[in-house]
Amino acid sequence: MRVSETNKTVLKAIELLQLFLDHPQLTLPQAVELSGQPKTSVYRMLSSLEAGGFLRRTSMGTFELGLGFLQYGQAVSERMDIRREALPVMVRLNEEVGEAVNLIIRDGEEAMYVEKVDTKEPIRVYTAIGRRAPLYAGACPRILLAFLPEEEQETYLSQAELRLVADRTITDIDELRRVLAESRQNGYTVSHSELYNDTSAIAAPIYDHRDHVIAGLSIVGPTSRYKDGLIHLLAQKVIQAAQEISRKIGWHDRRGRGGAVL
Repeated sequence: MRVSETNKTVLKAIELLQLFLDHPQLTLPQAVELSGQPKTSVYRMLSSLEAGGFLRRTSMGTFELGLGFLQYGQAVSERMDIRREALPVMVRLNEEVGEAVNLIIRDGEEAMYVEKVDTKEPIRVYTAIGRRAPLYAGACPRILLAFLPEEEQETYLSQAELRLVADRTITDIDELRRVLAESRQNGYTVSHSELYNDTSAIAAPIYDHRDHVIAGLSIVGPTSRYKDGLIHLLAQKVIQAAQEISRKIGWHDRRGRGGAVL
């Protein structure tokens, strides 16, 4: 199928879905009449949307919006809310430590940067909003991998191809497992030259009201500014900021983590 045909099909499906904004339920004949599309095409699209969870068929045989939209809507809402709630905390953390601050979420098998506050230092690490990175590489993405449910993490590790992104990207699976376990125990993770050479980062998890990790907060800068003696102090500040954001979106610390580095 050509791209133009694919796009037309998607657009027609979207037009069909938009009918349900004004009509809570529609029969097949009603959908055909309102859309002006052929009956066979409408039936095929309704069936496909039902299979995908975007529509459901009632006991009366009519179609209505399905729970798929609720799931996507909740995901979008969480991601947008977290940006708004995180930004003031990120600005304050940036002022305290003088480093760039990033907000990261998981998107499939990758991490995506959705908000940032740049440093005012003349030497800096530039990260664009919307940038993606593999979950195993660098503190920023890896904090998300470290706090995945065990089964989900194991599935990812069994399928991931660990490739060099920068000089010190972890490409040994046993070493990666060790670092993930250590990060989960400590409540933060550190990286040096894993996404960009001569850069370091410290990241901590952000929890939602279900105590699930839904995002990560990180600081990043040139490795020359990340001396061993400072990492512990910086990690505490990142953890405390991440937990403040977590509380703002409904998290309650049920395990007594309290912001301290273990």
